[in-house]
Amino acid sequence: MEPRRSSVERLRSLFSDEHFLSFLKLVESVAAKLLSIAMVVVLFVAVVDLFIFLAQEIFETPRGFFTVTLFEVFGLFLNILIALEVLENITAYLKRHVVQVELVIVTSLTAIARKIIIFEFSKAGGLELIGLGVAILALSISYLIVRKITPQPEEAE
Repeated sequence: MEPRRSSVERLRSLFSDEHFLSFLKLVESVAAKLLSIAMVVVLFVAVVDLFIFLAQEIFETPRGFFTVTLFEVFGLFLNILIALEVLENITAYLKRHVVQVELVIVTSLTAIARKIIIFEFSKAGGLELIGLGVAILALSISYLIVRKITPQPEEAE
């Protein structure tokens, strides 16, 4: 009877809340690591693509002049910056196992700034511009609130 009882107890302990939460934590960790590896690949491809694009724009005729607007080039740079911020979000999650709201808001503000920089006023309506304005206002207020309630480290003089 004793061996049977101990195996039942082991089986119960395997399905305990503690073991289940440990399993979920492992799944979260593996998923975050896979996401970070995928983001590194995306970043590498985006940087290579940016260099190829810049080389084509500089070395093809007419030489030395961008055939696309500089705003599109800035949009490509901001894409890479946004990807770096997303990677930083994932890295921060792996380190502390919490989502840093301030970092998410800053990433969102950067993404909206990119959208405004490449915004084509001739093809878009006023409603889209109003929507971007409302999003910027909401994210800016959110950022101010988070900064106000979050203790900041002392700045070095």
